[in-house]
Amino acid sequence: MSEQSTDLRETVRRRYAAAAVKVTEGGTTCCGPQPVEVDENFGSTLYAADERDALPAEAVAASLGCGNPTAVAELREGERVLDLGSGGGIDVLLSARRVGPTGTAYGLDMTDEMLELALTNAAKAGAANVAFLKGTIEAIPLPADTIDVVISNCVINLSTDKTAVFAETFRVLKPGGRIGVSDVVADDHLTADQRAERGDYVGCIAGALSFTEYRSGLEAAGFTDVTITPTHPVADGMHSAIVRATKPVAADRISPGL
Repeated sequence: MSEQSTDLRETVRRRYAAAAVKVTEGGTTCCGPQPVEVDENFGSTLYAADERDALPAEAVAASLGCGNPTAVAELREGERVLDLGSGGGIDVLLSARRVGPTGTAYGLDMTDEMLELALTNAAKAGAANVAFLKGTIEAIPLPADTIDVVISNCVINLSTDKTAVFAETFRVLKPGGRIGVSDVVADDHLTADQRAERGDYVGCIAGALSFTEYRSGLEAAGFTDVTITPTHPVADGMHSAIVRATKPVAADRISPGL
């Protein structure tokens, strides 16, 4: 990993560690934790009220995503789900409710403070079918062909090696498995410099792929049936989008990208 990539990852880690600490400290006040909101395009307001009300306040307050991937992933009873960049655990806990006691929801995060917050939230929610893992989304600590669905909420755009993320996602999915991701995507005509002008890397803007780059990256990793559907603007020429794709049933056990 280059020095610049290492610096960017550390910047991201510090930002989300600080968010976790803020929520945890807020939980000791009389009024409970305050949401760590960026603006109306990110955060807990993108979830339905009944979903927010069913979860610990700290899980809701720590939401920093740009969508609601559990609403579009079509999760089924008994499935194994992996959330890339699980943060305070909101999407893991919602997934656990959808897959039921015979399923499992995994959360993967590189930030100790977020993992600690997520474990606390899972205990408060009484969620027995969840597991949180420490690691990076470029090197997922799970065996190949073990996950039915991969979700993520505005985290892939933060990676400095998206090729590795796509390859690793493909590897851990079972043949026939699928992704249902919320992420920030840029219009094809925007250059990398123009994306950077619209927001910083840690703010989920500068690191975003274009629509064509995102599709090409997934297809190069082996995915088929790729669809990228914008849902709402987050900056000029930048969109929150729902990304879906499938690992073919006849896919090789090893990703072509590895």
